[in-house]
Amino acid sequence: MAKPYSDALVAPGPLLFLSGQFPVSSDGEVPGDVAGQTRQVFTNMERLLAGHGADLGDLVKITYYLRHITDLDEFRSALSDCLPRGHRPAGTLVEVSGLVDPRYLVQVEGIASLGER
Repeated sequence: MAKPYSDALVAPGPLLFLSGQFPVSSDGEVPGDVAGQTRQVFTNMERLLAGHGADLGDLVKITYYLRHITDLDEFRSALSDCLPRGHRPAGTLVEVSGLVDPRYLVQVEGIASLGER
């Protein structure tokens, strides 16, 4: 499987910094698996980006926090489904011992380029 990130990326400004997003839907539900949680996180990010006239294709840097590195393949598969085809922002993956809620298996923060707007 091709890696879903770039080793380096040049991005025009201005930049939009997204705080770490948790896998909670608007009705407070949390999916039970990493794939579902990853999709929910990117749904939340998509909503935030849209509020600034951007979309997931504008992400230039993403930091991923996984509770269990053994979930990496499932996470990457879901991530590939979430990002626009061929879009590979720079990325960093960190395994963490816990997140703010024990149900959370993943958290993602990002930086988006708003370009010339």
